[in-house]
Amino acid sequence: MTTARTRPAVRFRSLLAVAWLGVLAGCGGDPDAPPTPIDLPEPVSPWLDDDGTPLADALADVQELHRGNGEEPQTLDPHRADGVPTLNILRDLFEGLTTTAPDGRIVPGAAGRWDISRDGMTYTFYLRDDGSWSNGDPLTADDFVFSFRRSVDPETAAAYGRMLAPIENAVAILAGELAPDALGVEALNERTVQIRLDDPTPYFLGLLTHASTYPVHRPSLEAHGADFVRPPNLVSNGAFRLVEWVPRSRIGLERNPHFHGVDDVVLERVVYYPIEDENTEFQRFRAGDLDWTDQVPANQFRWLNQNLAPALSVSPWFGTYFFGFNLTRPPFEDDLELRRALTLAIDRGILTEKVTQFGEIPTFNLVPEGLPDYPPPVPEHADWTQEAREARAVELYRQAGYDEERPLTVELRYNTSENHRKIAVAIAAMWKQVLGVQTRLINEEFRVFLQNRQLKRNTEVFRAGWIGDYQDAFTFLELFHSEHRRNDSGYANPRYDRLLDQIAEERIPARRRNLMVEAERMLLADQVVLPVYTYVTKRLVDPLLKGWEENVMDFHPSQHMFFVRAANAEPAAPAPSFDESESEDAEPDSEDG
Repeated sequence: MTTARTRPAVRFRSLLAVAWLGVLAGCGGDPDAPPTPIDLPEPVSPWLDDDGTPLADALADVQELHRGNGEEPQTLDPHRADGVPTLNILRDLFEGLTTTAPDGRIVPGAAGRWDISRDGMTYTFYLRDDGSWSNGDPLTADDFVFSFRRSVDPETAAAYGRMLAPIENAVAILAGELAPDALGVEALNERTVQIRLDDPTPYFLGLLTHASTYPVHRPSLEAHGADFVRPPNLVSNGAFRLVEWVPRSRIGLERNPHFHGVDDVVLERVVYYPIEDENTEFQRFRAGDLDWTDQVPANQFRWLNQNLAPALSVSPWFGTYFFGFNLTRPPFEDDLELRRALTLAIDRGILTEKVTQFGEIPTFNLVPEGLPDYPPPVPEHADWTQEAREARAVELYRQAGYDEERPLTVELRYNTSENHRKIAVAIAAMWKQVLGVQTRLINEEFRVFLQNRQLKRNTEVFRAGWIGDYQDAFTFLELFHSEHRRNDSGYANPRYDRLLDQIAEERIPARRRNLMVEAERMLLADQVVLPVYTYVTKRLVDPLLKGWEENVMDFHPSQHMFFVRAANAEPAAPAPSFDESESEDAEPDSEDG
């Protein structure tokens, strides 16, 4: 789409900044405050032609997206990255063999097409002829072979290395029993990658959209070492390239001129902001500094629905919010009764109706409902009244050796977030009221929080959550394998590990489903986690931003998005380009994000 660079328009944030600032005092953070009418801009219509291409005369002059993105990334190395905010950025910078359409469907990515053998054990991918790295180097099959091997190499310490377990010999390589070059990934020629599996894997094409399968540029890695992820060193193959990283401030991307689909990418720039506090992010959106928020304050739903409904997006999300127990140390090591007591004492209805308030679904399960052909193993206490659950919690608490005279004292950790704080405060109050538990709340910056979780020595109860990497229950169940790097609870059950191995090897769908149900039932019986609710996404999005759709995976690559003009708006001045020489703090320090 070569006309994307000449667009008369005005930006939503500049048009509404004055109006929003005028209602700051009126809202005042009070969810019951009288609604103040706001005249949101109407997008010009139509903005698409008959074949779905954006109309040149409907496009905004400024195509720069400002996205709130939660926590600061620890690294932009796709094989070592961790957390949803980081994966959001990596989906813009890199592209796997497959990728996702705006509605979440799996579509061709770096591979234009593929073949699957009849037995489902061999996948052959044909790379696009115009595939390139952001520095102009050709993207080859050898790049993918190198990158897959790196992802499973124990020396890489990849956060999601076990995701590649379906590939031939991956499990043995991860265990250090074979060298990485034994992995079942082969370059048949410069443009053809063949992947052999140990067993048929129904979700394999979806797995290939994950960052653990992205290619990395070997010459840059070898030249710069750990700093290969820093601008200007990072060479990527996605729709955008990294041009700026100011720690704890912003990460700036520009359209990649060497991307195979560059003519269809309208946005010229994307800026990510690591804003952990929802209220701060909300105010920046209202002030016109952001086009997209990662979250919204839980107590503002009524006001938002009344005043900013065209900008409010709430949709189901394939994830579960839960708390983890550290099973490697007291007080929860070998104390099932205590873990069950704390789980039963939580009133999930109050948490979702009074605290989160955005339609989250209370749950006693780890795997979200709604997966086709997966009946979740609902625990018996899910059908009890809350009063019955609390009565049983008191009995179990006393069986564990605690009572009013000898109350449990416990630490509950959560990462910096007003929404997480409110949930933690509410849970501590419930434990106190029902059981007499004394809870010390510990709030930590995200990086420190993750380190303490993974070290396990520094946690007792901790906030957690998981968004499925592909639409299959296994993406949740595999987290608790004794050797999984994200097994922050330290759960080590040989029977459970064997169940996961059976699931990976089972070729009959019905038997595989039954094994997964049994695995989740075992996790719940061992009370490894304290499930709270099934996620929904909740954010504010500029009404003039088009080209994305709600989807259960909440994957929204920026390459599909574009801004349209507001009806009857005057053209806006072009936005300045990134110029690192103009900013004293533009050069990031040597820390890893």
